[in-house]
Amino acid sequence: MRNQPISEFLSQLAARMPAPGGGAAAALHAAQSAALLAMVARYSEGAKYADHEPVITRVRETADRLRDTALSLAEADAKAFSAVAEAYAMPKATPGEQAARSAAIARALAGAAEPPAEVATLAGQLIGLADELLPVGNPNVLPDVAAAAEAARAAASTARVNVEVNLAGVTDDVLRVKLATEMAVVDTVAARAERITAAVRVRISA
Repeated sequence: MRNQPISEFLSQLAARMPAPGGGAAAALHAAQSAALLAMVARYSEGAKYADHEPVITRVRETADRLRDTALSLAEADAKAFSAVAEAYAMPKATPGEQAARSAAIARALAGAAEPPAEVATLAGQLIGLADELLPVGNPNVLPDVAAAAEAARAAASTARVNVEVNLAGVTDDVLRVKLATEMAVVDTVAARAERITAAVRVRISA
């Protein structure tokens, strides 16, 4: 997926096929957020921003790493959801086949919930980077900090929906509680994104 033209990915996303879907889209929202943050950091390097060099450097390096992680999660999500489709397609003519199919579906749904849960966590990291860049970044590219924050918010919100839709079929109670708990980060990401965007709008309109 990471080497695929955007138009080809969007054609697949629009097609009547199980993957890629919303989970992959959530991961790509996160990848775009990371890319925007890395770009702002690179525009905030040099003598003029020397006092903030440690922060800028760390944000740039972390954003580059998280972008790669997000792309890997997009691929993992597509693969996991394909496994769900395969499980649902298993035969169910006999009680034995029905039991095997049910177990396979439960396993596949548990696996499908994990990539978007990781995306939500990653979005929390990205919104933290946006918060750090906001006061020290190049003012000429501050709108891109807001864009990154909103992309992180979209990643988190979309990821939560994709986790929740799989939770109903997850039979492991410990995993269900873990995933539900991890989704608590989404409201925090949304609130921080709203605050960052509002702050950017105030600064660019001053």
